[in-house]
Amino acid sequence: MISAQLQTASYLFASILFILSLGGLSSQESAKKGVLYGIIGMIIAVISTVLGEGVQGQIYIVIAISIASVIGILLARKVEMTSMPQLVAILHSFVGLAAVLVGFGSYLDPHTHTLVGAAHTIHLVEIFLGVFIGAITFTGSIIAWGKLEGKIRSKPLLYPGRHAVNIGLVIASIVLCVLFTMAVGTGGMMYLIIMSLIASFIGVMLVMAIGGADMPVVVSMLNSYSGWAAAAAGFMLGNDLLIVTGALVGSSGAILSIIMCDAMNRSFFSVIFGGFGAAPTGPAMEITGEVKSTDHEGVADLLKQAKSVVIVPGYGMAVAKAQFPVHEMVNKLKAEGKTVRFGIHPVAGRLPGHMNVLLAEANVSYDIVLEMDEINDDLSETDLVLVIGANDIVNPGAQNDPNSPIYGMPVIEVWNAKDVIVMKRSMATGYAGVQNPLFFKENTTMLYGDAKDSVSKINGFL
Repeated sequence: MISAQLQTASYLFASILFILSLGGLSSQESAKKGVLYGIIGMIIAVISTVLGEGVQGQIYIVIAISIASVIGILLARKVEMTSMPQLVAILHSFVGLAAVLVGFGSYLDPHTHTLVGAAHTIHLVEIFLGVFIGAITFTGSIIAWGKLEGKIRSKPLLYPGRHAVNIGLVIASIVLCVLFTMAVGTGGMMYLIIMSLIASFIGVMLVMAIGGADMPVVVSMLNSYSGWAAAAAGFMLGNDLLIVTGALVGSSGAILSIIMCDAMNRSFFSVIFGGFGAAPTGPAMEITGEVKSTDHEGVADLLKQAKSVVIVPGYGMAVAKAQFPVHEMVNKLKAEGKTVRFGIHPVAGRLPGHMNVLLAEANVSYDIVLEMDEINDDLSETDLVLVIGANDIVNPGAQNDPNSPIYGMPVIEVWNAKDVIVMKRSMATGYAGVQNPLFFKENTTMLYGDAKDSVSKINGFL
């Protein structure tokens, strides 16, 4: 056992480490150090909590932590990088479920009902809000996992008056909260259960109404929800560290979502209320032109002739694990004195920063990895753009087709370059489910096949 003073000091130190962890994750160079800070902080937090005063059954807690840790390690080692977004989404659901269970447990705790006056009412509101946020996070994260995994179609599920229904359900939950705080003893359990069902339904419908191309923002927003759910659990348990940690996760997730919404020209409030990603009712703009294809030697010849090359990676590169031969290609081109850079879209892949992590894994130099806004102005002076497994993020329909589901989303304007090579397995649509007019432009040529195999063959001709 450790004293309350030592536990408080440990919590403070762990909180500082968590803040340093978030700071470290702000750049690729310091990301590993940031992760290390987070790991150390969590170890200190867990040990301080388990050995704290008044904690009983430590042996069972240690056994549970050990089993969960083994499961986590096995999953982390087994899950491919391409499936990391799905793993993150499902882990968010666990946080939401934990908040729900903590809420019900706190309400059933006899100590809760020994409180009187305002203290009792405030604690009941904490329980109600914690369960409400947790239930939305739980079901919303499961739907996000289903969409990312392909178990649920990425097309948004829309129905007339959905916003009115959601608002009505929120008002009903507020009424239930009032009845819950007025109930005597555990008589409010039925109100808590009904609200949990309502919140679970809201979570499902919020995420179902969002289109596939916007799922990275949804994952970020669910990350924020999970943080607020954890903070609510901290209030219920009277655990200061859980409150601080949850607030850090919740606020950082919200800030990231706001940044991503700005980058995608989306409304932040639309994310919260599940209102964007809606498919327009009008017909899509007619696509004209002819699709041309080439072979690996033809792409190698264009690379030899080009003085400046920009590579735009997408989810297809992640699936094929092509980042390593791509790095080899970059080294060969740079050795010949060519300018080579990467253009990264904020939502390329299925998770914020997905492409950055893949390129870092292949030891691609950070100084040639540029964001969308940095690279777009230079594309008109670029000789060749290689689009590797990307689709929606280079779709000109986002700019000139008001009836496109992704209309208004900023994209990397690769068509402004002299030549464009698009590497894809087929002409299939992207995650948003819309055809890409880029493939039909005169300066665009398709190279079909697996990205890793294609890049390796191109390297053979360089």
